[in-house]
Amino acid sequence: MTRTRDGQKAVSTEEFRDYDEHVSSLFEIAARRWREAARHAGAWRATRELAGDMWYFVRDSTPERARARYGDLDYDFESGADTTAANVGWRARLAAALAGAPYQPTVPAEFHEIVRSPALDASAFTFLDVGSGKGRALLLAAEYPFRRIVGVEIVPELHASAKENIRQWKARHGEREIESVRGDARDFPIPEGPLVVYLFNPLPEAALADLVRRVEDSWRAAPRPVFLLYHNAINARVLEEAEVFERIGRTERYALYRARQVSG
Repeated sequence: MTRTRDGQKAVSTEEFRDYDEHVSSLFEIAARRWREAARHAGAWRATRELAGDMWYFVRDSTPERARARYGDLDYDFESGADTTAANVGWRARLAAALAGAPYQPTVPAEFHEIVRSPALDASAFTFLDVGSGKGRALLLAAEYPFRRIVGVEIVPELHASAKENIRQWKARHGEREIESVRGDARDFPIPEGPLVVYLFNPLPEAALADLVRRVEDSWRAAPRPVFLLYHNAINARVLEEAEVFERIGRTERYALYRARQVSG
């Protein structure tokens, strides 16, 4: 049995599939969020951040904000998928807010710009979407020849939508190694081999720092090409301070990082 840096048991992918069925209650999501923030920045800031998440959820529940969520329907009309934020129920929206990442699907044009920015041979890479929601980024990634596409989503309702979207995609386009896994991405085993990690601001600062450390540890154990594509890079400071990664590009909408080249 191995353990993570914070002393918790490190699970394999198959163990994760069994374990993740427990990680669904609003209390568990909120409690872990608070503990991480408190460890990172103190109890007062953790409490303030959680209160801010609750206030965001209340504001987002007003009729005006509900109508605004219908502004992302174009991709669904064109693809036949259900990835919009418009029909996400209150419990799923609350769970996502408590996790520090209110659900917002990726804009397709922005996704393609981000993924095409680094020069890489997609066929050699696994594409990992952290906080994959209803799976829009997974479907967009399927337009590229990634050898494996996997998303990890903690909110059960969003994960269920992603699984159905993937099922319908495969029915139209054929079998492909693309999947959504339900659970907390902070515990998901970092895939082996060349890796692209897609981050659409999926985690608050403390949790993002823990995830980046795990990716760094994985790279140190097995140096290989690893890219972090950070969309809506609110907590970019975490990546700027990382030891393993260097920034290779940045715009107003995203930042790109690559594991440093191994000398010798």
